[in-house]
Amino acid sequence: MENVREEKMELPNSGAISGLTQRDSRSKNGKRSIEKFFKGKFFIGMLVMGLVLFAMGGCEKKERLYIYNWTYYTPETVIEKFEKEYNVRVIYDEFASNEDMYAKLKSGGSGYDIVFPSADYVEIMIHQNMLEKIDKSLVPNIANVDPVVLDFAKYDSNMDYSVPYYFGAAGIIVNTARVQNFERSWSIFAREDLKGRMTMLDDMREVMGDALAFLGYSVNTDDQSQIIEARDLINQSWKPNLVKFDADAFGKGFANGEFWVVQGYPEVVFEEIAEDPRMMASTVFFFPKEGGPAYIDSMCILKGSKNIELAHKFIDFIHRPEIYAEFADAFGFPATANVPARQYKEGPSWYSAEDLADVEIKFDLGSALDLYNDAWFNSIRIGD
Repeated sequence: MENVREEKMELPNSGAISGLTQRDSRSKNGKRSIEKFFKGKFFIGMLVMGLVLFAMGGCEKKERLYIYNWTYYTPETVIEKFEKEYNVRVIYDEFASNEDMYAKLKSGGSGYDIVFPSADYVEIMIHQNMLEKIDKSLVPNIANVDPVVLDFAKYDSNMDYSVPYYFGAAGIIVNTARVQNFERSWSIFAREDLKGRMTMLDDMREVMGDALAFLGYSVNTDDQSQIIEARDLINQSWKPNLVKFDADAFGKGFANGEFWVVQGYPEVVFEEIAEDPRMMASTVFFFPKEGGPAYIDSMCILKGSKNIELAHKFIDFIHRPEIYAEFADAFGFPATANVPARQYKEGPSWYSAEDLADVEIKFDLGSALDLYNDAWFNSIRIGD
């Protein structure tokens, strides 16, 4: 039991009880006095017991909502507001990749109510019957979801199993104090003059998608010759100039001056340099002109959830315009997935929703995934 203070009832010492009994047993009023004493005790005991039971009822174990989400992806202030409004407790577990999330759920990691997979994994999880259907009558605020985002979400454009949380993309971050002249293109990673000062994400679909987009192909192609061409571009032109493939420390490396050009998510870098005005002034983020892979992270209710109604309330809460704006401001995001939230935003955004016009959502590749795995693990990442 949470926050229940233990109450102790004060009792007379044993000597007082025995003395009273001995004295009154020799008087004609002894029996009456003993009865009076124990009636008083009984009353006090019942009073204390009532207070304890009242306290127990007042701090009865709260209903819990179990969320499995990306690391640092929902502001604590938003969680706290939801807990307070609905008098519930949110248990928030984190994952670092779709692969980690999926593997945990498939290996028996159950008990979660809401999970936040990206588009390709939403598609996989729908096909594998891992998700509950969304009861739209319980989520009136899904009317705020941008139809443009739903156009990208071909795998579930009616939001039958998923409600978009955020639509975004990785891009390129450049330290302009070190790199004054550059083209806003993936070709920057071919620059030998920047060798040893650049990183790309340790993410197969992102890096392979970048190369495919640069070559003019779809990030979801299943054409083996195109995949091989992208593999060779990375191996022969980009990889020799990289310090490493890095999805964990690129923000810190950029902030301390070790890296001058990184592929990654702007919120990661700008969080690291927020207290350094000079770095903030000399840092540029952009999406390359060739386009590239993008993501839609969605809120999904897992099959077997024990708190389905509360899960719907959370999804609806997130899409309140003022709450969504608070989420977007916390990370320097544009309010890509919620149209009316754009009127509530107060802080700057590192890019605009319009900047995402040329990106392409990563979809489930099906059997073609084997071609990507072969290119990535048996060639690009071999020996690393």
